[in-house]
Amino acid sequence: MERESDLYGPVKALLEAQGYVVKGEVGAADLMALRGDEPPVIVELKLKISLTLFHQAVARLAVTDHVYIAVPKPTGRSARRSLKDNLALCRRLGLGFMTVLSDGRVEVQCDPGPYAPRKSKVKQARLLREFQRLEGDPNQGGATRHGIVTAYRQDALKCAAMLAEVGPSRGKDVAKATGVEKATTLMRSNHYGWFEKVETGVYGLSPAGFAGLKHWAYSWGDDQNR
Repeated sequence: MERESDLYGPVKALLEAQGYVVKGEVGAADLMALRGDEPPVIVELKLKISLTLFHQAVARLAVTDHVYIAVPKPTGRSARRSLKDNLALCRRLGLGFMTVLSDGRVEVQCDPGPYAPRKSKVKQARLLREFQRLEGDPNQGGATRHGIVTAYRQDALKCAAMLAEVGPSRGKDVAKATGVEKATTLMRSNHYGWFEKVETGVYGLSPAGFAGLKHWAYSWGDDQNR
């Protein structure tokens, strides 16, 4: 679809099939529909999701509670996540959400209305655990260019720093010296590619591990001085 007007026909057909009288470009609204004495339905048509689109749709809520946004259905690798995120935002704002397929079919992802998502105790507990495990405040909020320091990364850095200082070591010795209880599992999993198995239960630091310590400017002394 190349023009917003390409969305108009399919959305109009959907609403007319439900008994609405539909007209385009009524005042500031891209599409307005009426059915008997019911409140009007307004649909904002755009070729892609944008903050401006949400601003416009929210402004239409001053006229009616029945406001939709309509966009072409996203395609590609990130389409499913994009659709899910935008659907969640529409529900939060009380907006309806329509997606138009290339063959002209319209899918109503959600209707307008109040929405109060349930809180996830599992997600909350996971976030609190990460907060407690994270030592200090190593990340500047909003800054991700250098990379995020997670509690897991801090543990990996501790193990890597020790190996860089003392050489290949048994997992249980690394755990005892660094305080990382699951040091053996962490080195065996080798999520960052920093470790290499020397023999059963013994791990050394890989070239990537030395590079990681340099990148994060981390040394064994950082642990010893805590």
